[in-house]
Amino acid sequence: MKDTYLNAKLVQPDLLRLIVFSSLPWEKIEPVLVTDGVPGPKMKPTRLNTLSSLAIADFRLDAPLQLGHSYFFVMPQYGSVPVDVTESTTFEGFDEKYAYDGDDLGATYTKKATSFAIWAPLASHVVLSYRDKRSDPFTPVTMTRTDRGVYRATLPGDHEGAEYHFFITNSEITRETTDPYAKASAPNGEHSVVVDWSKLKPHFHHVCLPIIQSATEAVIYETHVRDFTVHGATDIVHKGQFLGMVEPGRKTVGGHPAGLDYLKELGVTHVQLLPIFDYKTVDERNPNSGYNWGYDPAQYFVPEGSYASHVEDPLSRIRDCQTMVGEFHKAGIRVVMDVVYNHVYEYERSVFEAVVPNYYFRHKFNGKMANTSWCGDDLASERAMVRKLIVDACKWWIDVYSIDGFRFDLMGIIDVETLKSIADYALSKDKSFLLYGEGWNMGGEVKQPLGHMENFRMMPEYGFFNDAFRESAKKLFIGDYGVYPTMKNGMVGSCADFHIPARFLNAAQSINYVECHDNATYFDFLSKCRSDYTLKQKLSAVEASAKLVIFSLGVPFLHMGEEIGLSKHGEENSYNKGDYFNQFDYKLLDERYDMAMRIAASIKLRRKLRALQIFDPRVIEESTNVDEVGGCLHLAFLSGNLIAPRKGLDLYVNHTLDPKTIPLPSGASSLLEEIPMTKGEDEKEYATIPPLSLAIFETL
Repeated sequence: MKDTYLNAKLVQPDLLRLIVFSSLPWEKIEPVLVTDGVPGPKMKPTRLNTLSSLAIADFRLDAPLQLGHSYFFVMPQYGSVPVDVTESTTFEGFDEKYAYDGDDLGATYTKKATSFAIWAPLASHVVLSYRDKRSDPFTPVTMTRTDRGVYRATLPGDHEGAEYHFFITNSEITRETTDPYAKASAPNGEHSVVVDWSKLKPHFHHVCLPIIQSATEAVIYETHVRDFTVHGATDIVHKGQFLGMVEPGRKTVGGHPAGLDYLKELGVTHVQLLPIFDYKTVDERNPNSGYNWGYDPAQYFVPEGSYASHVEDPLSRIRDCQTMVGEFHKAGIRVVMDVVYNHVYEYERSVFEAVVPNYYFRHKFNGKMANTSWCGDDLASERAMVRKLIVDACKWWIDVYSIDGFRFDLMGIIDVETLKSIADYALSKDKSFLLYGEGWNMGGEVKQPLGHMENFRMMPEYGFFNDAFRESAKKLFIGDYGVYPTMKNGMVGSCADFHIPARFLNAAQSINYVECHDNATYFDFLSKCRSDYTLKQKLSAVEASAKLVIFSLGVPFLHMGEEIGLSKHGEENSYNKGDYFNQFDYKLLDERYDMAMRIAASIKLRRKLRALQIFDPRVIEESTNVDEVGGCLHLAFLSGNLIAPRKGLDLYVNHTLDPKTIPLPSGASSLLEEIPMTKGEDEKEYATIPPLSLAIFETL
């Protein structure tokens, strides 16, 4: 009808609201509610508001409207309009009535039949569309609604490798979508794929992994599958792919170890990989045409296809990812997976909004979508089925890919209960499992406590990136003496009331770092803040800051290339900037190999010194002290009984541009590179600490 617009919406479980915007004069209406094509009696409004060209009429129902049906308002004057039921996801008791706790969502394969289940409580109609071969036409199968809004269909026979998707009708709008619980995918998420998991029998070499009693025994190295393998100055074959991460025997053009062998030589215990689940903005068939770190998740259960050796084969990405993890384990290195459960790419076009509109994403109290991350609309992790999705995805990566830890992107947006559910499962499977994340308090309008740093007492299993350590360490080596209190506290794990209040329960919660993938590298930071530094001075400061991370109490975290002073050419946020800005420069490794090996020696020493792995704040308070000696920051271990078998251990940080001479206890010896030692007129021994460097001494 000309210049007439209608909208009908369920605004309470038993209240329908009709809005008529029309250029025609208002007429009395008595609409009929048509349910699954069957008309009901005429309805009279219980409340009516009219203005020029606008009318709002409410209709009270005899009972709450039952979801899962097709509903239309039909009016002789204006025609018909479908009833929008999406607001029902916000009604009190929605999760209690519809949340499903089964473990069969997605596709369940056997040779005799494949069963499909999808949670779609608002839907009035769901059709499964599948084909066994790409040359076949898609076949539609109407699914049956069962308890709690789960739609099901079973296909008899062997359907291994079948591609499938769903047509879901919500409020009379039908959208085509893939499976939110898909475990395998065609390229670029075009279709979900059925998998015979019995054919995938990976060997994860768990016997090669030493038990970790505390996260403080870990040394974490953050990298990215493409960045670490794509550079031209190596003989890595599978560049930019899962398999390229673990090719043995690879070399740089200068003859130094590359890839996996380089990580082994560096001596790290954990490699943290930027997101390896399926993300949106890289064309998997042509990965060299674009670039992204992967913080734009699309399929939470599926490995990223651009990292696969044969992207057209849905099993390739699965096998390759499993192989990568297994080979890292064989080398004694655990794998931490960077996970992004705070947002997805373009919520409007996401699978979640297609399946259950208005459910998966968080809203502010005023009704607007919440975009706390500034990267996309927040996932409502506090909702039962969002929590289930996140926890189920984490379980899948643990059980099927043998992941050894999770680093949570913007963890402060995820609710504590969800995070604790993940921890319960992960630690029940592996007591050595690492859990940590970005604990920034991003705000947000959620009644439940969130996983930010201020709630550290609620989350004893989790570590938090220690931004106070980061900022004080960065400023220390550019001559800012005002960071002394924070730096001293950070050096002893930020868990004791030492100079400033404790930030954590214990040192295992403190992820100590100077740089990570976000923001500028420390080399670039120095280039900007201290343009007067020579190249040698900048590299010395980078090396000293990395050693400060390694030798402080807490969990040391190093960013790829930090050990050679890698630059991102001044770019801070390089998430989509390409290889030039992000790749590990193996040619530069050849030039600065000695620097990398000094970091490797420091890592080896840290792993040897049990005193550096203590985490209990009571022990730390009794056995350590940080003061200033001869112009250096000085970390001393005071009680041999508490940190046996070593009786004396002293760390000196010369963060200045001048050499510093400090007195040493009798019989002290350097545990790192040789430090110039002299005897003074008082017959005591003195050591000269070079500018922008660290020294560590042992006294037996």
